[in-house]
Amino acid sequence: MKLKIAIAQIDIALGRPQINQKTITDYAKKAADAGADVLIYPEMWNTGYALTALDTLADVDGVNSQQVLSQLAKTYQLNIIGGSVAILRDGDFYNTMYIFDKNGQKVQEYDKLHLFGLMNEGQYITSGTKTNSFKLAGVPSAGAICYDIRFPEWLRTIMAPGPQEILYIAAQWPIQRINQWQILLQARAIENQAFVVAANRVGYDDHNVFGGSSLIIDPLGRIVQQAGEEETLLVAEINTNDEQDVRGEIPVFSDRRPELYQ
Repeated sequence: MKLKIAIAQIDIALGRPQINQKTITDYAKKAADAGADVLIYPEMWNTGYALTALDTLADVDGVNSQQVLSQLAKTYQLNIIGGSVAILRDGDFYNTMYIFDKNGQKVQEYDKLHLFGLMNEGQYITSGTKTNSFKLAGVPSAGAICYDIRFPEWLRTIMAPGPQEILYIAAQWPIQRINQWQILLQARAIENQAFVVAANRVGYDDHNVFGGSSLIIDPLGRIVQQAGEEETLLVAEINTNDEQDVRGEIPVFSDRRPELYQ
């Protein structure tokens, strides 16, 4: 199956949800104009890492973010990986990814599992406990958030059932570790024999500069398309049939020994 994938590599205004909503709306229109089938946003696009202000900024139960993403998906006929947003649910803050199909129906949601200590995430955010696999645009897929990519055992857990054909990643990855970002993503593509679609932000906040370099990678680890350090819409067409050839040559999923992986 051929899919045109769009990544919104955007700057995020720290603690300014209304400005950020306008930005993601503008990029939904750009993606639709480019003929995209799927659009993905970066991590924490609603607030940025304004963690100390979540009491006033976090989206209660994710209601507003879900309404915005659903409407954008329906208006522009886009399948949307909603990056992630800061939400308040049952008294706790979460870093949550919402996925909507082109009819505006919610397909899945996921709370970030691995919290990044260097950005003090664990002091404010509660870790998720559930996996994140789904079918979007007719393709078995999975999603994860930023620091999750450093845990291959977790990504294999969500990629192996099926197995999934596309792994979507939303991130705010600082520029000083941007080389690791690319290497880790290529490794995740190769070991899971899947396309990796990874959206990173650009710009800066009070403590970090972010490196962009959003990527679309094929199942052999080859870069299909890569952005630079500027705000942009990255667009590329992929053919998920390519995975079948790779998986036929090296049957890593059937050769696994999960009973020993403890």
